[in-house]
Amino acid sequence: MFVSLAVVTAFMSAVLLVSAGAKSLRTRHITEQMSTLEVPQSMMAFLIGAQVAGAAGVLAGLWWGPVGIAAAIGLTLYFAGAVASHLRVGDRKGAPPAVLLTMASVALIALRAATL
Repeated sequence: MFVSLAVVTAFMSAVLLVSAGAKSLRTRHITEQMSTLEVPQSMMAFLIGAQVAGAAGVLAGLWWGPVGIAAAIGLTLYFAGAVASHLRVGDRKGAPPAVLLTMASVALIALRAATL
Protein backbone atom coordinates (compact mmCIF):
# COMPACT_ATOMS: atom_id res chain seq x y z
CA MET A 1 0.00 0.00 0.00
CA PHE A 2 2.86 2.37 0.82
CA VAL A 3 4.31 1.83 -2.67
CA SER A 4 1.00 2.98 -4.18
CA LEU A 5 1.08 6.03 -1.92
CA ALA A 6 4.64 6.84 -3.00
CA VAL A 7 3.75 6.50 -6.71
CA VAL A 8 0.66 8.74 -6.47
CA THR A 9 2.62 11.21 -4.32
CA ALA A 10 5.42 11.39 -6.90
CA PHE A 11 2.89 11.87 -9.72
CA MET A 12 1.02 14.63 -7.90
CA SER A 13 4.18 16.41 -6.82
CA ALA A 14 5.54 16.39 -10.37
CA VAL A 15 2.26 17.67 -11.84
CA LEU A 16 2.00 20.40 -9.22
CA LEU A 17 5.58 21.61 -9.67
CA VAL A 18 5.32 21.62 -13.47
CA SER A 19 2.06 23.54 -13.26
CA ALA A 20 3.50 26.01 -10.76
CA GLY A 21 6.51 26.49 -13.03
CA ALA A 22 4.27 27.17 -16.03
CA LYS A 23 2.27 29.67 -14.00
CA SER A 24 5.50 31.35 -12.85
CA LEU A 25 6.72 31.64 -16.42
CA ARG A 26 3.31 32.86 -17.55
CA THR A 27 3.32 30.59 -20.58
CA ARG A 28 0.87 31.45 -23.32
CA HIS A 29 -1.24 28.35 -22.62
CA ILE A 30 -1.54 29.20 -18.93
CA THR A 31 -2.21 32.87 -19.61
CA GLU A 32 -4.99 31.98 -22.05
CA GLN A 33 -6.46 29.42 -19.67
CA MET A 34 -6.47 31.81 -16.71
CA SER A 35 -8.07 34.46 -18.91
CA THR A 36 -10.77 32.00 -19.99
CA LEU A 37 -11.39 31.11 -16.35
CA GLU A 38 -11.49 34.82 -15.46
CA VAL A 39 -8.76 34.39 -12.84
CA PRO A 40 -7.23 37.79 -12.00
CA GLN A 41 -3.46 38.10 -12.38
CA SER A 42 -3.31 39.09 -8.72
CA MET A 43 -4.30 35.51 -7.81
CA MET A 44 -1.41 33.88 -9.68
CA ALA A 45 1.05 34.13 -6.78
CA PHE A 46 -1.51 32.49 -4.49
CA LEU A 47 -2.13 29.65 -6.95
CA ILE A 48 1.60 29.08 -7.43
CA GLY A 49 2.15 29.08 -3.67
CA ALA A 50 -0.72 26.66 -3.10
CA GLN A 51 0.69 24.24 -5.66
CA VAL A 52 4.23 24.37 -4.28
CA ALA A 53 2.93 23.99 -0.71
CA GLY A 54 0.75 21.07 -1.79
CA ALA A 55 3.70 19.31 -3.44
CA ALA A 56 5.88 19.87 -0.38
CA GLY A 57 3.08 18.76 1.95
CA VAL A 58 2.34 15.47 0.24
CA LEU A 59 6.06 14.70 0.01
CA ALA A 60 6.53 15.48 3.71
CA GLY A 61 3.48 13.32 4.35
CA LEU A 62 5.42 10.26 3.28
CA TRP A 63 7.30 10.62 6.58
CA TRP A 64 4.66 12.28 8.75
CA GLY A 65 1.18 11.03 7.90
CA PRO A 66 -0.99 13.83 9.32
CA VAL A 67 0.85 16.41 7.20
CA GLY A 68 0.26 14.31 4.10
CA ILE A 69 -3.43 13.98 4.86
CA ALA A 70 -3.78 17.72 5.50
CA ALA A 71 -1.94 18.52 2.26
CA ALA A 72 -4.07 16.07 0.29
CA ILE A 73 -7.25 17.60 1.72
CA GLY A 74 -5.99 21.02 0.65
CA LEU A 75 -5.23 19.72 -2.84
CA THR A 76 -8.67 18.14 -3.07
CA LEU A 77 -10.24 21.50 -2.30
CA TYR A 78 -7.88 23.28 -4.71
CA PHE A 79 -8.72 20.95 -7.61
CA ALA A 80 -12.44 20.83 -6.79
CA GLY A 81 -12.30 24.63 -7.09
CA ALA A 82 -10.55 24.23 -10.43
CA VAL A 83 -13.31 21.89 -11.64
CA ALA A 84 -15.94 24.39 -10.53
CA SER A 85 -14.09 27.23 -12.26
CA HIS A 86 -13.90 25.33 -15.54
CA LEU A 87 -17.57 24.34 -15.42
CA ARG A 88 -18.63 27.87 -14.43
CA VAL A 89 -17.30 29.30 -17.70
CA GLY A 90 -18.35 26.29 -19.80
CA ASP A 91 -14.78 25.07 -20.37
CA ARG A 92 -15.57 21.40 -20.96
CA LYS A 93 -12.05 20.66 -22.28
CA GLY A 94 -10.31 21.92 -19.14
CA ALA A 95 -12.57 20.22 -16.61
CA PRO A 96 -11.53 16.54 -17.10
CA PRO A 97 -7.87 17.05 -16.12
CA ALA A 98 -9.01 18.93 -13.00
CA VAL A 99 -11.43 16.08 -12.21
CA LEU A 100 -8.59 13.55 -12.58
CA LEU A 101 -6.38 15.56 -10.23
CA THR A 102 -9.23 15.89 -7.74
CA MET A 103 -9.62 12.12 -7.77
CA ALA A 104 -5.86 11.64 -7.36
CA SER A 105 -5.96 13.98 -4.35
CA VAL A 106 -8.77 11.95 -2.80
CA ALA A 107 -6.74 8.80 -3.47
CA LEU A 108 -3.83 10.38 -1.59
CA ILE A 109 -6.08 10.95 1.42
CA ALA A 110 -7.27 7.36 1.38
CA LEU A 111 -3.82 5.85 0.77
CA ARG A 112 -2.15 7.93 3.48
CA ALA A 113 -4.90 7.19 5.97
CA ALA A 114 -4.59 3.48 5.20
CA THR A 115 -0.83 3.52 5.80
CA LEU A 116 -0.79 5.38 9.11
